[in-house]
Amino acid sequence: MAGPDAALSIPLRERKKRATRNALRAAAVQLVASRGLAAVTVEDIAAAAEVSPRTFFNYFPTKEDAVIGWDPMLLAEMVDHVRTRPAGESAPVALRETLFAVLSPFDADHEDLFERLGVMRSDPHLVAHHVARWSETERQLAAALSERRGTDPAADHYAALVVAATLAATRTAMMAWCDLAGQIPLADMLTSHLDVIACGLAEPAGGLA
Repeated sequence: MAGPDAALSIPLRERKKRATRNALRAAAVQLVASRGLAAVTVEDIAAAAEVSPRTFFNYFPTKEDAVIGWDPMLLAEMVDHVRTRPAGESAPVALRETLFAVLSPFDADHEDLFERLGVMRSDPHLVAHHVARWSETERQLAAALSERRGTDPAADHYAALVVAATLAATRTAMMAWCDLAGQIPLADMLTSHLDVIACGLAEPAGGLA
């Protein structure tokens, strides 16, 4: 994870926006954990985070997105990261390196993510919403890989397959990491799962961490 010096290099406006986004996300998780999703409104979340409902919608389209942590800006960063990977990298490697860059920092401060995943997994509606957002993530990342390959995203089934398989392994790794309460670093968990994909789903000799 980036250290304090790197954090200070981020413009003040962006740091404030991140702080607001995190406050809304934390408020949504805490309220839904205590009341249930149906009993929580956008107005409740905004009030708990001490912002207006209008400000809430600057960061999240719905209350469900606030709970699961859906962040369109983070997805945009992932897409840009894929696009700027070295031209000679294969599609799987470019995507793998992007995921490591985006997800590894969670190791340093993971309690919020653990709580969020726990709340999400306890509510079927939130699980379905989470799946729908992952589908959008798949679509945009597949389009970015197709752009790198110079192919039509609508016809590039290879890029779509690379993204679908890689993100499935990533979700499995993150849930396993959460179940183990972070005892194994997320980067190591991701490595073990993505290595299995890279090896063509060959059964690992020592088991899968």
